Amino acid sequence: QLSKEQLYEKQTGKKWDRREKFDIYKDLKKKNDNITITYHPKHFLNKNDPNVPFFLSGLSNSETIYCNENGYYSIYQSDRYGFNNPDNEWDNKEIEYLLVGDSFTHGACVNRPNDISSVLRNLSKKSVLNLGIGGNGPLIEYATLREYSNTKVKKVLWIYYEENDLEEMKNEMKNNILMNYINDLNFTQKLKFIQNDIDKFIQNDFDSSLSNLIEKNEKERERERERENFKIKFSQFIKIYSTRYLILPPPPPAPEFKQILQLAKELTNKNNSKMYFVYLPEYSLYKISYDNTNYKLVKEIVNELKIPFIDIHKEVFEKEQNPLRLFPFELPGHYNVEGYKKVAETIYKFTKD
Repeated sequence: QLSKEQLYEKQTGKKWDRREKFDIYKDLKKKNDNITITYHPKHFLNKNDPNVPFFLSGLSNSETIYCNENGYYSIYQSDRYGFNNPDNEWDNKEIEYLLVGDSFTHGACVNRPNDISSVLRNLSKKSVLNLGIGGNGPLIEYATLREYSNTKVKKVLWIYYEENDLEEMKNEMKNNILMNYINDLNFTQKLKFIQNDIDKFIQNDFDSSLSNLIEKNEKERERERERENFKIKFSQFIKIYSTRYLILPPPPPAPEFKQILQLAKELTNKNNSKMYFVYLPEYSLYKISYDNTNYKLVKEIVNELKIPFIDIHKEVFEKEQNPLRLFPFELPGHYNVEGYKKVAETIYKFTKD
C-alpha cells in the first residue's frame, strides 16, 4: 500500500512537505518573528498547580503552525485569545455560532476557509467563533464555555468526537482546577483578562522546549524521527487492523459526562442561546465495522437531556458510497477538505433559522 506522501505526489504532482514542525518554525521565523506552534491545554493537565491558572487557549495574535496530513502544513493567525478565528469575530454584536470541541473543531490539518467554522461563516454570512483546540475533552470544553461564552451567542455547537472524547474526560477530571468548574458554578479564572500572562507563560514554555530541541544534535533528532515514524506506523496498524472493539469495547460514558452536558445546557439556556450536540465518527468505524455501543449510549444521554443531536455518521458518512474518501487519502487522520465541508453543510442544514 502506498503511503500518504506517495499518494499525494502521484495525485497532485506536487512534493509533500517533509519538513518537521521545528524546521518550518525556523524557516518562517526568518521572515516573521511572530510565529509559534499550536499549544494544547491538555499538555497542562498534570501540572495541577493552584498558583498557575489552567489555560484554555494558545498564544494570541500569532501565526500558528498546526499539522500536515494533506501534503502541506496548516497555518493560521490566532485571535486575541489564542483561538483559530479572524480576530474581528469577537467585535460582532451577535455571534451566530460558537463551537467547542477538539482538533476536528480546531481545524486540524486544513487552512481557512476549509475548517468547519470557516465553512459555516461562509454559508451563514454571519459571525462564528471557534473555541475548539486539539486534545480537548468534555470538561475542558465546558470550562471554555464558562470562560469565553456570553449572551451575544445564538447557537452553541458542542462537537463530540467518538474515538477519544470520553478518554480525554477521564484525564481532565484528575485536574483540580478543571473540577472547580463542575463543583462551583460561580468559579472563574477570568482568563479573558489575563491573556498577557497566558502569552508570557506559553512563550516561556515554548522557548525552553525549543532550546532543548536545539541542544539535541541532528543525529539524535534523526534517531528520534525514526522511532516516532515507527511508533506512528505501528499505532496506525494496530488501530486499523486490531479487533480491540470486539475484545475490549471503549469505556462507557462516566456519569460526569451527562453532568457536564447538563451544566453546559443550563449555561447555554441562561445566556439565551441554543445548544446542539454534533456527533463525529472515527476512521475505524468505516475501515473495520464494529459494534459501537457507546454511540447508542451517548445518543441516549443527549436525547434524555433534550439537546438536538446532529448525527454526522448517519447524515454524512453513511450516505457515502465510500466513506473513507472523506479522510486524507483514505488513510487514518482527521477529515480532509471535503469531509470538513460536508460536516459544516450538515450542521448548517440542521441549525439554520
